[in-house]
Amino acid sequence: MLVSAKEMLNKARDGKYAVGQFNINNLEWTKAILLTAQEQQSPVILGVSEGAGKYMCGYRTVVGMVNGMLQELNITVPVALHLDHGSFEGAKACINAGFSSIMFDGSHYPIAENIAKTTQLVHTCDVLGLSLEAEVGSIGGEEDGVIGAGECADPDECKAIADLGVTMLAAGIGNIHGKYPENWAGLSFETLAAVKEKVGDMPLVLHGGTGIPADMIKKAISLGVAKINVNTECQLAFQAATREYIEAGKDLQGKGFDPRKLLAPGFEAIKATVKEKMELFGSIGKA
Repeated sequence: MLVSAKEMLNKARDGKYAVGQFNINNLEWTKAILLTAQEQQSPVILGVSEGAGKYMCGYRTVVGMVNGMLQELNITVPVALHLDHGSFEGAKACINAGFSSIMFDGSHYPIAENIAKTTQLVHTCDVLGLSLEAEVGSIGGEEDGVIGAGECADPDECKAIADLGVTMLAAGIGNIHGKYPENWAGLSFETLAAVKEKVGDMPLVLHGGTGIPADMIKKAISLGVAKINVNTECQLAFQAATREYIEAGKDLQGKGFDPRKLLAPGFEAIKATVKEKMELFGSIGKA
């Protein structure tokens, strides 16, 4: 059964570890992440961008697939199904479809409009028992058409959003989506500490988890980050394993062209990547 992310993130915040949000793109992705979470006894958040939701035939299809897997695979660890970087309309659609957690990304709006739209969703999510993530200060890179330069959030604006009663807050601290450029300046721990001071016990979210050095990840967790998003790293692992399989000519041997065999190396690569991240985040055995 899907759960809100609230309890798992509060436990992570208090225990000084982080829960990974791993974005899903299809059945293989979802199965690999859920099985790894169960094997490692780690809570997990399945992230779905609006683009991935459309690719997977809509939010109800995603909810049906995930709920079916929870039963068929006997998944007993806490699992939240979370809209990633949702628009206001997308958030409402996912609430109606049966998601257990929602992110409304109002970071590209003026702060007053971000507050107004987030406020409406706070009331809805409270009534339904869903967790709600908000964002201040856009994350660098591109996510479903929203482009950010990785600017740092204003701590006072973070407090204004946190005070609305959201479950968790994504604050821009110089992080970006996708691969990090060689001249990346690194995370602004000064900003993170200032945000933490303003928002108190609010669990903080670190987007763009792919490529951030391990020491920075651990320091971010020590400063209040309780949720870390990973997407590109799983995609790269899947791509590399699939390329290796095909370049070795294995798809030409016997029934190597069968999609179940063709996708198997990528599936295992995702599992290995997720396990590695769960070890780094400290969530193994915390289910």
